[in-house]
Amino acid sequence: MAKEHKLAIFRGRLEFKSNIQKIWGIFAFLSLVTIVEVFLGIVKPEFLVVNTFLSLKILNWIFILLTIVKAYYITWDFMHMRDETKTLRRVVVWTGIFLICYLVFIVLIEGNYIFDVYKTGHIKFDF
Repeated sequence: MAKEHKLAIFRGRLEFKSNIQKIWGIFAFLSLVTIVEVFLGIVKPEFLVVNTFLSLKILNWIFILLTIVKAYYITWDFMHMRDETKTLRRVVVWTGIFLICYLVFIVLIEGNYIFDVYKTGHIKFDF
């Protein structure tokens, strides 16, 4: 007997009658988020480009957050993480968080080294 998938999204606020409707609903939501990203990328509102938060433009933070939202819904619904056990969901999420933190750490360390090389004007090794 096949396990029945949950047909609600947005923490149960929007419920569908079939899996096909749910897929189209999630597709519409992800399309809307992508359209907002593309619109902001083309228009680049001045107040989002000028202001910074933690040394990064507000517009870049918006892109990062919208990308995380899309990744969450793709994983949660299309990869059926919603229907898995709590332990498996936590293992997947915690592993991803650890790898993302590690990647950010490596990028910051290497970026700082490259910045120092260009700032001092000499190259310690060829890239």
